[in-house]
Amino acid sequence: MNFLRRFQKSLLFLLKLVVFASLFISFFVIFSIDYPWVLELSRTTGVTMLSFSVLIFLFTRVYGGYAIGVQKSKAIIYSLVTAVFLTDFITHVQLCIMLANINGEKFVYASPWLLFAVFSLQCALIIIFTYFGNFLYFKINKPAKCCVITAENYDPADLIKKIERYKKQYNITCVVKDTDRNVYDAIAANDTIFFHEVPIESRTLLIEYCYEQNKNIYYTLEMCDIVALSAKRTVLDDKSLMSFYVKELTFEQRLVKRTMDVFISLIALIVSGPVMAAIAIAIKLDDGGKVFFRQKRATKGGKIFEVYKFRTMREDNQVNKSVTKDDDRITKIGAVLRKFRLDEIPQVFNILNGDMSIVGPRPEMIENIDKYTEELPEFRYRLRAKAGLTGLAQIAGKYNTSPKDKLILDLTYIEKYSLLSDISLMFRTIMVLFKSEESTEAFVAPSDKDADSDKENPEES
Repeated sequence: MNFLRRFQKSLLFLLKLVVFASLFISFFVIFSIDYPWVLELSRTTGVTMLSFSVLIFLFTRVYGGYAIGVQKSKAIIYSLVTAVFLTDFITHVQLCIMLANINGEKFVYASPWLLFAVFSLQCALIIIFTYFGNFLYFKINKPAKCCVITAENYDPADLIKKIERYKKQYNITCVVKDTDRNVYDAIAANDTIFFHEVPIESRTLLIEYCYEQNKNIYYTLEMCDIVALSAKRTVLDDKSLMSFYVKELTFEQRLVKRTMDVFISLIALIVSGPVMAAIAIAIKLDDGGKVFFRQKRATKGGKIFEVYKFRTMREDNQVNKSVTKDDDRITKIGAVLRKFRLDEIPQVFNILNGDMSIVGPRPEMIENIDKYTEELPEFRYRLRAKAGLTGLAQIAGKYNTSPKDKLILDLTYIEKYSLLSDISLMFRTIMVLFKSEESTEAFVAPSDKDADSDKENPEES
């Protein structure tokens, strides 16, 4: 095992090559049944193969790729399957266009059964290679010994719970306060150190010691860390400095973003029309009440607008509070809509109206903004960008993500904004459907035995 550990990076690289080579070969060999020219040496074949290679590279970068040893097997499978499906479909459309050009005929979407056969084989290959890859990685590498360092008056239970979901990667051996005398001994005795809400001054000293001892480091972010994310290293004369400039979208960026919002929303409205009609009928048949639900939310600059959603709760519900686990206010059809976030579809009207964007911070209830800002003054910084239907916080977070964690995700998006990041987040939104149970996890009701003060923060209802 020591021998394999020395060459594990090379082994993983070779395994990645085998995975992507198998996906590439399976596509072109199977499609050669109806398109024999795809295996012949020609410019058309070269263009098609290059397109497939570029697409699979881009989509795997967007969705996380073959992250052996980093992600759980299911997460890797979901990301690769999504990337491969999009790559196969686009390349197949390209093949059909080329076939029409070669034969001088009209475009026809031919041989969909071959696409199904290719995709089925590729899914099987992905599952096999993913489980084998993680098996091999964790056979070579034992879970890293971890220490959680937390500040006084902070309970790291939530962080510990998240770490323990990755038992093959991490083994928590101790939890210590940053002010404990044995904190340096704890660092020296472990491989990976997690810092939880540790004050900047104390964290800086401890991280320097971790660096000295060659320890892996994870730490929760503060405002100064968010600033550092978008800062750039610069040299003034012979002095190394970090420079940070106030972020504001240029006229060109605003124009492109708005154009993209309108175009995508119109397409989504046309495509989702039948789905919206079916949902409206289902809501009416369920309890006969109103189809839509409207609620005041805040967007850029604190502007108030009414967000549109499909109604998922009883119409007689007058309590403006967050959804909790097993909430009896949710209707039967509402539970399904919330699970797959289909209740959000009507927000395309908010986007067309200009109150929201496709990508941006989640629009919060007015009550939540007031409450969160009182407890966490930095929360108001989220209003520096127009609210969005999807975004980093919506994809990476859950309904019950804490206000601070949600703030960090939203500010990360704002400070690292680019057109490419918007496009990437749009594609990543598809993955929310695969983690529907986690992403729509509700707050625990205060009456539950295991409820705690951290889970009483309200979200949207």
